[in-house]
Amino acid sequence: MNLLEHIVYDFLLGIISILIVILGIVLFFICRKKPVESEESLPIRLSASAYPLTDIDAATDGFNNRRIIGHGRLGTVYSAVLSTGDLVAVKRTHPRLVLSNAGFGFSSIIKTISQARHPNIVPILGFSQAPGERIIVTEFVGLVSLEFYLHENNDGASLLDWSRRLRIAAGAARGLEYLHEGMAPNVIHGCVKSSNILLDSKFCSRISDYGLSFMAPQEKRGLVGYVDNEYWGERGGGAAKESDVYGFGVVLLELLSGRRSEEGLLVKWALPLIKLMRLSELLDPRLVFPSDVKPLVRLAKVALACVGNSRKSRPSIVQVAAILNSLDNNQASI
Repeated sequence: MNLLEHIVYDFLLGIISILIVILGIVLFFICRKKPVESEESLPIRLSASAYPLTDIDAATDGFNNRRIIGHGRLGTVYSAVLSTGDLVAVKRTHPRLVLSNAGFGFSSIIKTISQARHPNIVPILGFSQAPGERIIVTEFVGLVSLEFYLHENNDGASLLDWSRRLRIAAGAARGLEYLHEGMAPNVIHGCVKSSNILLDSKFCSRISDYGLSFMAPQEKRGLVGYVDNEYWGERGGGAAKESDVYGFGVVLLELLSGRRSEEGLLVKWALPLIKLMRLSELLDPRLVFPSDVKPLVRLAKVALACVGNSRKSRPSIVQVAAILNSLDNNQASI
């Protein structure tokens, strides 16, 4: 190698060395500016707080009957004021359900499902447990159930015109879709029915009592008529996404007809009317027959798909929500 080649070789080697140093400096600063996210830097999803039973007792004035705002399949609901001044709803589980499910991991399950946050669900804020007691604390926002509007208040049904009913259906579908697909692990509601769909002052629907079927797996009261036949089967039965979709289909039939579920009689009555498109017989007679029935025809067909098929042929709540959101958006744009 002659002198010129040595000079060129040394020059290139020097250039390469300088580039390596520059690259190292650049990488150093990039790493400093964009560190790998640690658990501490990730968004925190708060889970339910554990309340001493004495705090819940004080908040409900000793579970005073005057504070009762509802009775359900799982227990009694009270309005309560915490020591912080916050108004909440307190669900006190029936003692017989507590005794029959003494070791079901209540606190861990409640903490998991309480991480759900969505505009169309009622948040779980806390819980309390003691011998013979299982209590769930949820947000209280002055909600009234869809069941009350449709079936228990003489003037309630008239407040729910067809556009509001469609909006309620779409909102409830979004809430259920979030539970089924937006939560990890996915949350099965277990008892989708009109009494578990609450409406705020703007008639925005909020789903309550989700993920609690573990507390009463064999309790049929309040569930018959809102779950499919497969639910009661010995093999592959029980609560599932498909049974939730069935219950949602029953709710759609209630919205369309204004009738109660009547432990499955509503489905048997409504299905042939939908198949024959006899809407004048199906739709709630308390409301004026709409001039444009196309959205209600589509809603009826969605209900038919939810309750008229077996689990393997039933649409998912994602498919149902997509259709109802489209109907609701088209309605809003008119």
